[in-house]
Amino acid sequence: MKREDVRNIAIIAHVDHGKTTLVDELLKQSGVFRANQEVAERVMDSGDIERERGITILSKNTAVTYNGVKINIVDTPGHADFGGEVERVLKMVNGVILVVDAFEGSMPQTKFVLRKALELSLPVIVCINKIDRPEARPLEVVDEVLELLMDLDASDEQLDCPFLFASAKDGYAVRSLDDEPKDMAPLFETIIDYIPAPEGDPAAGTQVLISTIDYNEYVGRIGIGKVDNGTIRVNQEMVIVNHHDPDKLKKVKISKLYEFDGLKKVDVAEATIGSIVAISGIADIHIGDTLCSPEHPQAIPFQKISEPTISMQFMVNDSPLAGQEGKYVTSRHLRDRLFRELNTDVSLRVEETDSTECFKVSGRGELHLSVLIESMRREGYEFAVSKAEVIYHTDENGKKLEPMERAYIDVDDEYAGNVIQKLGERKGELLNMHSNGSGSTRLEFLIPARGLIGYRGEFLTDTKGTGVLNTIFENYGPYKGDIQYRKQGSLIAFEAGEAITYGLFNAQERGTLFIGPGEKVYAGMVIGQNGKAEDIELNVCKTKKLTNTRSSSADEALKLTPPRILSLEQCLEFIDTDELLEVTPKSLRIRKKILDPTLRKRAAFSKKA
Repeated sequence: MKREDVRNIAIIAHVDHGKTTLVDELLKQSGVFRANQEVAERVMDSGDIERERGITILSKNTAVTYNGVKINIVDTPGHADFGGEVERVLKMVNGVILVVDAFEGSMPQTKFVLRKALELSLPVIVCINKIDRPEARPLEVVDEVLELLMDLDASDEQLDCPFLFASAKDGYAVRSLDDEPKDMAPLFETIIDYIPAPEGDPAAGTQVLISTIDYNEYVGRIGIGKVDNGTIRVNQEMVIVNHHDPDKLKKVKISKLYEFDGLKKVDVAEATIGSIVAISGIADIHIGDTLCSPEHPQAIPFQKISEPTISMQFMVNDSPLAGQEGKYVTSRHLRDRLFRELNTDVSLRVEETDSTECFKVSGRGELHLSVLIESMRREGYEFAVSKAEVIYHTDENGKKLEPMERAYIDVDDEYAGNVIQKLGERKGELLNMHSNGSGSTRLEFLIPARGLIGYRGEFLTDTKGTGVLNTIFENYGPYKGDIQYRKQGSLIAFEAGEAITYGLFNAQERGTLFIGPGEKVYAGMVIGQNGKAEDIELNVCKTKKLTNTRSSSADEALKLTPPRILSLEQCLEFIDTDELLEVTPKSLRIRKKILDPTLRKRAAFSKKA
């Protein structure tokens, strides 16, 4: 049976192609908000970090009603680091809207998300967004998307997909570029006409596949999924089964049931096939679980989420300044918080190590882990993290394999040579290079994932902030050899105390400082970057020796260059393998793993030997 009054769609795209802005407009034009209601821009990006960075991190559910049809919409992230979010929500929908930028065209993540949709045989509506951009080239982008569909072996029906042209910012969509732009009605109508209504058997045993987990301090875990068969009711007795864990069979009871309406969750007594529901009151519910009637416990197949490719050590902060700024500082606090993150983040792995004070945390990329670090920092946690390292595999012959990334780079012609040289040093292999016209070049590289660690900041500096770098995981390939991450050494504080202008004035001749006067330092703390390759120890707490002859203005004449204040991402890029980043709610400090200079030299010497 088909349920004609419901449509379930996911909005997928490359990062920054306008998915969340498009959802904003669909919400506004369907009457979710009052006419005089003040609505934040990108209302679906509800997290502080999402708002600040202008990116979607977690997939979100919403629903609008158009001409009597309820359209459940899932807004998904565009960053490769959060690809796990996209993979799982596609099981919940019956079709997708692929949003493509009218200037940038088909990008790496466009290919990734489209491949996932085609593998699940989902129909695709292509929405060419940002046609209001002065440099937009919508008709060329249509050809690019058709080429991409053919490259991905799309079926004839999928190739025959509808194309719409839109400006989410200006709130309109048109079927043809010659049409007069009015509103989003053409997109709403295309969704209802082209996306199939959900099918199922309302008389069969209940089956709900959990595709997303939300978490709430008051009610705990909230499972979100689509009702595939039967009807689900409050107080119904159910069992949990799992396609990848055949032994799992657990009796549970549905205590609360919600459906989505606009940005709200609404209590319902029951829901039937095609409805996307949120279920609370089941403590041990996970992504990939199927809730079934006890009479027919049959799991719905669910694809395995791609494995992490990068890892970091999260450890208790043991620096001389430990415990002064954080609210949660013990290993128990750290452990509980990291394992709680697994409730909602399917792509993350947390493993205990030989030490009770250190945990190995693995994710999809530097951005994935830096968002976790930033979230914990804002919650009041204090801890230390090591440099990101890639996760190696070995093949059947015992050969070392490492994750390889395909990098697409758009740069102005004048910077292309520098970028090619830098990525060549990082074991990157140039596969393709062509001019985009208007003075810019697109480069395509195959590069080890570790070759990109710490490169993004350098890339933005090299291209004067104009370059665009996009990467996507390709496969595991043979180990490419050692890479030198950093050509410059660190400036290291020699003793504990407070940084003094006189000491800093002498230190700044050696390189770039990261701290200013009055900041607390300790022996082994990194206070700047040396202009040369080796590490140098400096005493920045040194005061000027007093003499009998004093001039009142002598000390005022010391001019300090303003310190380079590093962001979290820049700190993670800067630290070397023998360094740690100390993270507190107020400060970010880089330090050597071994603080004592004698022991540090001894360790470095034995490593060379």
